[in-house]
Amino acid sequence: MNDNSAEDKKFKGTTTVGIVYDKGVILAAEKRATMGTFIASKDVEKILPVGDRIAITTAGGVGDAQSLARLLRAELEMYKYSSGEALSIQGSATLLANVLQGSKYFPYIVQIIIGGYDTAPRLFDVDLFGGLLEEKYTSTGSGSIVAYGVLDDGFKEGMKEEDAVELAKRAIRAAIKRDSASGEGIDVVAISRDSIKKYKTAPVIPALS
Repeated sequence: MNDNSAEDKKFKGTTTVGIVYDKGVILAAEKRATMGTFIASKDVEKILPVGDRIAITTAGGVGDAQSLARLLRAELEMYKYSSGEALSIQGSATLLANVLQGSKYFPYIVQIIIGGYDTAPRLFDVDLFGGLLEEKYTSTGSGSIVAYGVLDDGFKEGMKEEDAVELAKRAIRAAIKRDSASGEGIDVVAISRDSIKKYKTAPVIPALS
């Protein structure tokens, strides 16, 4: 691709992870944004709450992802105001998928995980053309191929919150070691019936040897 193309100017490169545990959903992401080989930011928030018990993770163009998060947040507020109740996680994921499907000829360059709790924990993977899959665990972004190796080996149905948090962090750490577009630190959020809780984690610096 031409180095001067508009697409190369987008901030991109990410590893994000979603895991369903026994009482909720874990979302995790590292904090680096790259623009080609340039590290454009070391402190990007890639887990974005869009409702009381729902959040998305973002991989791809930062501007595209932030625009979609604002759109989804506004649509969910409007739905809640007009109907008197929150839209379900599946309904929210379908709404987002429809937006991406309708924009596929001028696409948002994003991969999104959407997760939360309504009557149960729900986790969906949404691709840039609006493909929608419900998952028990998933990963997106340039480091996802590495993260999946850890998730495939470590995921178990009915995991406790602490175990799911540690698995998500291991998957992100593994990606950081092998993917130059992932790095700096890890954000982890747990969404349950009662709360959205953010875990504080130390910066991750891959070893040189």
